[in-house]
Amino acid sequence: MSAEIPPQGGPGEPSPLVRLLQEFSLEANRYVDAAGARNDMHRTDLNALSVIMEHTAKNQVVTPGVLRRELHLSSPATTALIDRLDRSGHVVRERQGTDRRQVQLRMTAKAFEDGGAMFLPLARHMGAAMEGFTPEELEVATRFLTAMIAATVRAGEEAAGSA
Repeated sequence: MSAEIPPQGGPGEPSPLVRLLQEFSLEANRYVDAAGARNDMHRTDLNALSVIMEHTAKNQVVTPGVLRRELHLSSPATTALIDRLDRSGHVVRERQGTDRRQVQLRMTAKAFEDGGAMFLPLARHMGAAMEGFTPEELEVATRFLTAMIAATVRAGEEAAGSA
């Protein structure tokens, strides 16, 4: 199973693969919006849970400051976000350190259950789509997407530096 690559556009237009990545990104965003709306969660809530999950998997402490930086939020917006996640039962605040001033954020079992339920349909459909590719094709796709993510991060850092 493979997607047909659209013909190359004119000078200055993105390549067909870049256009497909843009389309994938748009559709992924639409899915997140729909899944979040069905569960009364904002996109930022889901992004925050993703950040917490990613850092936790690396055994890194997640503080409100980490969320603020990763999600590019103001301090008041970060507090409102954490308050929402706390009220919904998805995150708990824990005091850390000897002076207990540092607040660490932890996902709850409810967050993992709700997240699994929200994203199971996407995982199921993506898994079925991936079955049409050989392990070698998936390895090339993995290398490609890894390189595209790194390129996007570098472009974002460049854009932020020139802002």
